[in-house]
Amino acid sequence: MNTGGQRDFNKEAAQWDQNPGRVKLAQDVAQAVIREALPTREMDALDFGCGTGLVTLALQPHVKTITAVDSSRGMLDVLEEKIKTQNLQNVYPRFADFEKGDKIEGKKFHLLVSSMTMHHVAGTEGLLGMWYDLLLPGGIVCAADLDTEDGSFHGDNTGVFHFGFDRNGLKEAMRKTGFSDLKDITASTMNREVEGGKRDFTIFLITGKK
Repeated sequence: MNTGGQRDFNKEAAQWDQNPGRVKLAQDVAQAVIREALPTREMDALDFGCGTGLVTLALQPHVKTITAVDSSRGMLDVLEEKIKTQNLQNVYPRFADFEKGDKIEGKKFHLLVSSMTMHHVAGTEGLLGMWYDLLLPGGIVCAADLDTEDGSFHGDNTGVFHFGFDRNGLKEAMRKTGFSDLKDITASTMNREVEGGKRDFTIFLITGKK
């Protein structure tokens, strides 16, 4: 479901990391990935929908390389400044607008991570197929997103195609794509101000293997 329009992540990029709840969520997801996927320094990783790199940079010390892909140049500009400031040698930002058919050619990954990106992509089955193709045999996918909600999480829901996901339904779609050894956990809980007061929203992490 898309309530109309596209969210301008370029405009939001400069202030993105100033939201403490968002930073905590990224830290929680990254720690869940580390616990569940057990990344090693021999792994080439991909962060799909990396934003300003909050998850990317938390995973960076645990992998050989991490390619950080996003469709917002503004977000990638913020990440590139962090890479320069921290003098990181194994993080590779990359612009790609997959909705317009951009592809990552010539490289496959041991680990693919995506946090809070799926609900902004209309075609879930196509997205899962792309992820499957990007992984090496035996590679691990780690997908974090909202549990099914009523649309309250984003407020106006600009650029939102899905009000979260049913874990079992998503795992079944992943199974049909070819993923196996599927498992889900609750990675984080976000407490947000919504109409009528504050409310908790849970974020799952589903892991699987190619």
